Amino acid sequence: MRASDLGPYPEAPGYDEALGLDDADPLGGYRDRFVHSDDDTIYLDGNSLGRLPTATPGLMDEVTRQQWGERLIQSWNESWWDLQVRLGDKLAPLLGAGEGEVLVSDSTSLNLYKLAMAALSAAPPGRRRIVTDDLNFPSDIYILDSVASAHGGELVIVPSDGVNGPVEGLADAIDGSLALLSLSHTTYASGYTYDVAGLSRVARDAGALTLWDCSHSVGAMPIDLTAWGVDLAVGCTYKYLNGGPGSPAFLYVRRELIEMLPSPIPGWWAHAEPFEFALDFAPGGDIRKFHVGTMPILSLAAIEPGLDIALSAGPVSSRRKSIALTSYLIDQWREHLRPLGFEIASPMDPERRGSHISLRHPMAWPINRAMIEDVQVVPDFRKPDNLRLGLAPLYTRYVDVHTAVQRIRRVVTEGLHHDHLDDEAHVT
Repeated sequence: MRASDLGPYPEAPGYDEALGLDDADPLGGYRDRFVHSDDDTIYLDGNSLGRLPTATPGLMDEVTRQQWGERLIQSWNESWWDLQVRLGDKLAPLLGAGEGEVLVSDSTSLNLYKLAMAALSAAPPGRRRIVTDDLNFPSDIYILDSVASAHGGELVIVPSDGVNGPVEGLADAIDGSLALLSLSHTTYASGYTYDVAGLSRVARDAGALTLWDCSHSVGAMPIDLTAWGVDLAVGCTYKYLNGGPGSPAFLYVRRELIEMLPSPIPGWWAHAEPFEFALDFAPGGDIRKFHVGTMPILSLAAIEPGLDIALSAGPVSSRRKSIALTSYLIDQWREHLRPLGFEIASPMDPERRGSHISLRHPMAWPINRAMIEDVQVVPDFRKPDNLRLGLAPLYTRYVDVHTAVQRIRRVVTEGLHHDHLDDEAHVT
């Protein structure tokens, strides 16, 4: 389909509203701080991989040519050795954390394993249960199950309705045998967003620790781990923080727990004196004890421009726009997509949803492929029938949402998806 056929669609209801919202958007200027290589493509997958900040290529050129190419190993002492701690402290305000409580390290899954293992290792006898829900990211569930099994305990998975968090069921599952409550702040499929403070309070009153995965919330909404009474948290940096594909994740440990919790993977970077090369492990006394091995400096350095943008915009402003974008999308769904068989699979209450909207449709997979291949709208797909539309507040425009909805409508009304019934893709 030619670019000239792809819109905009000024005749479709909601177009003038979108233009007005974009004109009044206080975050509108942030779009120019990201690379947009194709103006015809509407990117609605920032909840999976964020866009490239315009400052990142220049930084990476400096890191590779000057720091690596010229300074070589001297760069460890000059800028690399403390990078993961410095970036953790920079990230901390976006999490409501304090200096020395956040470390950029490893992957989200590995960080979850480290902190869950530490929590159960420190739990009193008789506390061996972990509680989560069926909305949690599958990798989190695999890891929590392995941690519970390693300690002779069990993982309790509380069922939901598929969209909303089972708050009452979780509260009922919290008792004196619980060691750890671990959930996603914003769930990956429906975007349901928990009242973290409320559930953390219930777990704390029962004597258990809490471990929250903030991968789908950090950078898109305010988080206050300290005020919410959270013990432990993890998350990634490549979604709304725009750190790059596979960029290192982060972990948070409440200050009072750093010394108490054991380091479950005693790698050399977690040693109190790593360059003594002692044969006996002696964990460091600060957040560094939760490191494992040598950090991937190139991908670690690439995180910083995205953090700078998120801090400049501020989580309150990002959340305000996120709610407005998702609300506008729901209005457009009612007008244009609900009559074509699309259902909302995300919370209707804006306070309980994140920055992506899931649409259900019996033909979601071929529609997803037609959106990408035929009408240049990039969402993602989650089995069995979910189209996730990620609305990154720092670079998604209201007119992008309006145009995307019209292109989706064309996919279905013109039957473009029927040409993609047998499509396959490794990443969906």
